Amino acid sequence: MDESEDHRLVRRCLDGDRSAFGKLVEKYQRPVYSLALKMMRNPPDAEDVSQTAFLKAYEKLASYDPEYKFFSWLYRIAINEALNHLKHQKRFQEIPEQTADGEASESEQMEKDEHAAAVQQALMKLKPEYRSVIVLSHFEELSYEEIGEVLQISVKKVKSRLFSARQLLRMILLRNGVNRNE
Repeated sequence: MDESEDHRLVRRCLDGDRSAFGKLVEKYQRPVYSLALKMMRNPPDAEDVSQTAFLKAYEKLASYDPEYKFFSWLYRIAINEALNHLKHQKRFQEIPEQTADGEASESEQMEKDEHAAAVQQALMKLKPEYRSVIVLSHFEELSYEEIGEVLQISVKKVKSRLFSARQLLRMILLRNGVNRNE
């Protein structure tokens, strides 16, 4: 499904075809949940944020501007929901460790898991505006332009914020005894 297909589905939904929105949900539920999980670090909270993001997207579908990518608009809603949820929550919880591809030895896998956990802990110590650019860039692999579109900031601001976020993340990791060469 390409962007023009997304636009057609949005148009069909606005014309009263609710199943069209269901197709958009099917297409984007995993990436939105993944984004929410990386921001929230808690599966139930990520599920809540994802569902709320889709509800808000459905409610505000008439305000969607087809000049922009649908996924950027939807990600923006999801980021806003995650940030709002974090503001009200004021506590952080850990993401369960992800399983690897199974090719590494047990000790190598333990080291990878420990390093990943340390990075996740450090990531959660960043302010949400820094965390969001790291998540969108490194985990969601969006371009600077796409990140700017999602966060509604300039590409220059994306680059600046990403640079600062990486510096802060490195300082936190070093302070916690995690060497980037590990």
